Amino acid sequence: MLRYASRDEKHLPAKFYNLKADLPELPPPPLHPLTRQPINPSDLEAIFPRSFIAQEVSLEREIPIPGKVLEAYSVFRPTPLIQASKLQAYLGTPAKIFYKFEGVSPTGSHKTNTALMQAYLASQAGVSTLSTETGAGQWGTALAYAGSLFGVKARVYMVRSSFRQKPGRRIMMELFGGEVTESPSPTTDSGLKYYQENPDHPGSLGIAISEAVEVAVKNPDIKYSLGSVLDTVLIHQSIIGLEAQSQCREIGFEPDLVIGCIGGGSNFAGLSFPFVRRNLKEKATTKYLAIEPEACPSLTGGELTYDSADSAGLTPWLYMHTLGKDFIPPAIHAGGLRYHGMAPLVSQLVKLGLVQAKAYAQDKIFQAAELFLKTEGILPAPESAHAIAAVIDEALQAKKSGQPASILFNLSGHGFLDISAYDRQK
Repeated sequence: MLRYASRDEKHLPAKFYNLKADLPELPPPPLHPLTRQPINPSDLEAIFPRSFIAQEVSLEREIPIPGKVLEAYSVFRPTPLIQASKLQAYLGTPAKIFYKFEGVSPTGSHKTNTALMQAYLASQAGVSTLSTETGAGQWGTALAYAGSLFGVKARVYMVRSSFRQKPGRRIMMELFGGEVTESPSPTTDSGLKYYQENPDHPGSLGIAISEAVEVAVKNPDIKYSLGSVLDTVLIHQSIIGLEAQSQCREIGFEPDLVIGCIGGGSNFAGLSFPFVRRNLKEKATTKYLAIEPEACPSLTGGELTYDSADSAGLTPWLYMHTLGKDFIPPAIHAGGLRYHGMAPLVSQLVKLGLVQAKAYAQDKIFQAAELFLKTEGILPAPESAHAIAAVIDEALQAKKSGQPASILFNLSGHGFLDISAYDRQK
């Protein structure tokens, strides 16, 4: 078996995959925030471009990738599929461990996949500005980059705790022409409430989403862009798993366990959903493990119910695992995994028993990241380190039992711009 799969463009798909086409049961539909009745797609036009909405409600199995987006992808895709052989040797495990490395994207994370598609759709609709939120900064950076390619400006509300912990992300967004504001801010009605209570409020993704949505609703030339949770975002991220399947076939690797970190659901879904299709349609027995922080355990500690995607209740209500829209997470360093809710499609797979979830403490996460750096030579983003911690546990379990295991995980981004978080762990 080869340690690396090739990065030949033959692995780059021409179409995204839409899991909804193969689900035996769809999640309950989004509800209008005022009437609490199933929302009409036209009601979303005040927030999103029509082409984005069309993909959000689509039940087609395959969604074509536009030529200009494929051209932008080809700069860094397909991303590498690599065997973690040095980690395997250190652990002394019979497990075979491979990872899909999304950190080679221009902004260092998987978020670039949907950012490029959303910026393209906005440009085709004549949208001048996309407003959005960002936690740890990967999503805001990706959208600012994508906007610079397609002539769309990014207005980013960045959760205050991350804004202050990770100045490198803010700098990158601004270098790409993005406008970055600490959230909660006094510039919106949604943010002013929290800002007046405490100018140093740590913020949350729920609050930042409210600010970004409010700006879009009040300005007809601005539309809102979301980096996770929504079905469309998970469709775009399926490019990760589609590539991985092609690369796995090339090197003769068949995973029996797929692992990813999870906050809103985009990188876990991106890798896993194309593999889940085989469970649904081909009776595959692959297992799926979603790893979240103990500080924000929406899957392992939340309730499966309808809840607002933002703190102010401006967005449609989604049926998802949630800690409640008013949940304010602690200012942990894994800022990208601090969302109160979970993607409805991921929540549905947990409900159906296809996905299992575990929560990990932050100290174990950083220990896993340090070990990965020392063995594989890559500093992972703190978010991705959650997946690595679970991979280590599963590999050691294989060692203890003497049973082989084939593990695939998503290294969804590098941690070079998160270096201050690692420094604070000393």
